[in-house]
Amino acid sequence: MTKPVPTRGRPFASDQDKREKLLDTATLLFSSQGISATTVAAVARQAGVTPAMVHYYFKNRDQLIEAVVDERVSLFIHSIWDPITGDQPPQEMILGIVDRMISTTEKMPWMPALWVREVLSDGGQLRERMVRRVPFGKVALFAESIARSQKAGDINPALEPSLIFVSVIGLTMLPLAMARTLKDKPLLPIMHKVALMDKGVLARHIKSLLLHGLAAPDTADTNE
Repeated sequence: MTKPVPTRGRPFASDQDKREKLLDTATLLFSSQGISATTVAAVARQAGVTPAMVHYYFKNRDQLIEAVVDERVSLFIHSIWDPITGDQPPQEMILGIVDRMISTTEKMPWMPALWVREVLSDGGQLRERMVRRVPFGKVALFAESIARSQKAGDINPALEPSLIFVSVIGLTMLPLAMARTLKDKPLLPIMHKVALMDKGVLARHIKSLLLHGLAAPDTADTNE
């Protein structure tokens, strides 16, 4: 059987597998030790290849970072926002975002720590890159839906629509990042390790807090 001749821009599956492995390796290193501390040589060493092999797939370190954002981080962003149409009730949208954040980090456990290191923290190298990829049209639909429900008397008018998503991401991503970082370490006495590590407990807590705040709910819907 004649061996197929490779065409420009379409690598063999084995080449694609190698590239995917390098992306996975870089993503994990960026999450665990930060982008600034991760060199091309470190990625190569962790992946068991030479730096020349990394440069074969990515011309330079910046191109590698862009590829991680485009082919890994952007998947997270799309998983959160793609289902938003603006037609759903705002409570449904909010709870759906919580569910998708938690379920997506099951597949991308590196994301919460990467978000804290490289987006939230000063000097993070992914902040501007991520902002360029945020679907602001979807974000606007989300905020507009909240505002309409406030006018209809269905949502607390004291809430600021533009800050709702900020609150959701903070309530969700920070505990997930802490859970991964503190997985094998002792916690402060006031922190319940099981609650932090159990994503079912975390989801229930976040949803109840978002729907009812600190007030006792009138109906038994805290498990929504």
